[in-house]
Amino acid sequence: MHLPLAVLSQIALPEGAALDVPPHVLQKGLLTLLVLAGVYLLRRVVMRVVDARLEEPRARYQASKVSGYVAFVVLVIGLGGIWLEGLTEVGTFLGLLTAGLAIALRDLVADLAGWLFILLRRPFQVGDRIEIGGFRGDVVDIRAFQFSLLEIGNWVHADQSTGRVIHVPNARVLTDPLANYTAEFPYIWHEIEVLVTFESDWRKARAIVERVVAEVTGETSRQAQERIRRASGRLLISFRHLGSIVYLSVRDSGVLLTARFLVEPRSRRGHEKMIWEGILDAFDAEPDVELAYPTFRVTGVPEEPPARRDG
Repeated sequence: MHLPLAVLSQIALPEGAALDVPPHVLQKGLLTLLVLAGVYLLRRVVMRVVDARLEEPRARYQASKVSGYVAFVVLVIGLGGIWLEGLTEVGTFLGLLTAGLAIALRDLVADLAGWLFILLRRPFQVGDRIEIGGFRGDVVDIRAFQFSLLEIGNWVHADQSTGRVIHVPNARVLTDPLANYTAEFPYIWHEIEVLVTFESDWRKARAIVERVVAEVTGETSRQAQERIRRASGRLLISFRHLGSIVYLSVRDSGVLLTARFLVEPRSRRGHEKMIWEGILDAFDAEPDVELAYPTFRVTGVPEEPPARRDG
């Protein structure tokens, strides 16, 4: 094998000179190409099998990410074994190299640290709805240096998608507060305010609101009982009352009924729509219940008759 490598190491140049490449360097270069090609082809075969057998997009995505990580580790081990062979004091060399890179690329190192934190502690995963650093959205991708959010809110009301994809550096998970809408306990509290006039039968109005909200959110409350029981084994979460409730208070324009209930984060707008439809239909059938709204009364000042002149 050394004879062909020795021959190949003498590469003829146009000027007639020769490029003297040591045989062991050429051998390592050829091995590097083989490792790169082998890992690439193997990952392509794995992904073809995955695409053929998995139909769920989430499962395909996770398989693609795992295969990418495995390929990267194999490349690091393989290429390290090729090029670091025979080096003395490799530990010292790597230590100095790592220290220099940590100083020169501290932001990227922080992103990698954040990535490891995400993988090990799992504050969120793909598919979760989170809020971090003023950005809200559904996690659609997690990479070594950043994760991507499909943005919600902003100029769009009721936590619906804006269509924008926001890329957030992984280091933000180490420095910014993180809120997860869906992990551990996948429900949030939501409130709807209903204002009726002082002349309305507020007791009847409150009963209507309680009935409509219970009809729409009753199943969610029952499901939340089981989920909170499971979550309480990992986190100190305790709610005394998980069912819907209607609070009463007085405002300048009338009696305010505040309905409070549990809802899945992605169903908030749909639940609010159904509740308002039920309330408005029920109020239409009750002549002694009316919604209140701000009113303004303008009173004109009568003009004084012109003064009479004597003479």
